[in-house]
Amino acid sequence: MQLYTIETGYFKLDGGAMFGVVPKVLWSRTNPPDNNNLCSWAMRSLLIEDGNRLILIDNGIGDKQDDNFLKHYYLHGDVNLHQSLKNHGFTAEDITDVFLTHLHFDHCGGSVKWNADRSSYEMTFKNARYWSNKDHWQWATQPNNREKASFLKENILPIQEAGYLSFIEKENKEFNNIDILFVDGHTDAQMIPHIRYKGKTIVFMADLLPSTGHIPLPYVMGYDTRPLLTLDEKGKFLKQAADENFILYLQHDNYNECCTVKHTEKGVRLDETFSLREIL
Repeated sequence: MQLYTIETGYFKLDGGAMFGVVPKVLWSRTNPPDNNNLCSWAMRSLLIEDGNRLILIDNGIGDKQDDNFLKHYYLHGDVNLHQSLKNHGFTAEDITDVFLTHLHFDHCGGSVKWNADRSSYEMTFKNARYWSNKDHWQWATQPNNREKASFLKENILPIQEAGYLSFIEKENKEFNNIDILFVDGHTDAQMIPHIRYKGKTIVFMADLLPSTGHIPLPYVMGYDTRPLLTLDEKGKFLKQAADENFILYLQHDNYNECCTVKHTEKGVRLDETFSLREIL
């Protein structure tokens, strides 16, 4: 098995929304905002080469949204999904599986693209199966008013219409060397992959833990649909992560790619930060 960091780009979100009820004077210590109170966030994916399978976990915001949509998110940086794949010697056609932790636009927007004359949509990864789960698919395709703006039908419905959609069951027999934690605080049935790699457990954190700045328990995003459930899910996970020395792969952290956590008198806190490359 080989692992590769895939950077798909950076965007900006309101710092207050990202940290919920936590005061700015506290969260700005780790994530300083600009003059508009916006913080920069990564959209970091992970590529897993396992035998004859090339598995891409999430794929960023994509490039098919119009300027009116994108102007709210201030896309920036000189990296993108396809260049990042190319840097590791791969193309979109090489991907065999697209694992979607959940279907918010910044996680799955790269799944679908315009065709050549922009008359219809087509799959970005033409040789891949796209993996979600039944509960989350229903949640995303029949969205509540709170999340409706994050579940964009053009990112989601073409996958099923084109016959590319598959569902992961909770016991997960579809992927070797990957265990899946299902969590419901951020959105219903979000999947958190735990990758078993050379005696280590590397956890793709998605939106259960967006950044090192979110490690203290009260630091919960305003975007979460069930923040009290997030508190419980995050607390249980961080205890296990500290107990078992998990490596946390951070999808949205603008500064840190990976980290570990440790037990302290104040609860579980950040231990070390490092790049994925340093531990491979």
